[in-house]
Amino acid sequence: MFTGCGTALVTPFRENLSLDEAALRANVRRQIDNGIDFLVPCGTTGESPTLTHDEHLRIVEITVEESAARVPVLAGAGGYDTAKVISTIAELEKLGVSGILSVTPYYNKPTQEGLFQHFKAIAASTSLPIVLYSVQPRTNVNIDVATVVRLAAIPNIAGIKEASGSLSQVSSILARVPDSFVVLSGDDAVTIPVVALGGHGVISVVANQIPFDFSELTHAAMRGDYQKARQLQRKYQALMEVNFIESSPGPVKFAMARMGLIEPAWRLPLVPPQPASQTKIECILEELGLIAGVRL
Repeated sequence: MFTGCGTALVTPFRENLSLDEAALRANVRRQIDNGIDFLVPCGTTGESPTLTHDEHLRIVEITVEESAARVPVLAGAGGYDTAKVISTIAELEKLGVSGILSVTPYYNKPTQEGLFQHFKAIAASTSLPIVLYSVQPRTNVNIDVATVVRLAAIPNIAGIKEASGSLSQVSSILARVPDSFVVLSGDDAVTIPVVALGGHGVISVVANQIPFDFSELTHAAMRGDYQKARQLQRKYQALMEVNFIESSPGPVKFAMARMGLIEPAWRLPLVPPQPASQTKIECILEELGLIAGVRL
């Protein structure tokens, strides 16, 4: 269900920092029309830490409505309070989501046994498939390979978004989990090697900007057409890199605003990229023809 190219959707705000529902709906339609395989609202790229609970639910509700069962919706629901995560998942399940992406608890820094018990409790609370989200650079907690293997034995823990930054760890996971356990790249720039190792696709930031081409890159890699995948990688490598020139999703939202897709609005503590970063982003967008009229 969650294979191929999934988009980690940005959350568009208006100038007054209220949710821009029209821009969100437009982005969801644009993603689906351009071949994205599944949608991921309310993750890191969606600025989930600054969303109210009601906003979180509303964003997911809109994504489900606009997708109209054309693609699966993998809704973000993670945090450092297991009981609260379980409560949120119960509400998301009622909205008709296809699955849950759940990031490792941050700040309270659980042990590997704590991580196992946390995700085991989440899985036991719902019939939805759960995709783990391991992103040590943000949470300071890594889901070790042995823990992933233990969790993969739980029937409705369906996969992992692997953003540890270690291809060796990805390779080790793939060597030890069942083929049915979905391993997704959490980093656009290493989608090709993750797929080459046996991974099942990516949850992408850059797909917010170039849904058609990044979907094409992912699908080419998955069918073994590495020549085409490499061509697209080389074309868009600079865009993938500049999206992380400062803390994401600051740069990708700035770029999307320059593309005319959303308003340039971030909630504190996120701020617009610095002027030098903005110049670099604009130069890359211009080189790719993405500023003067949105290129799909």
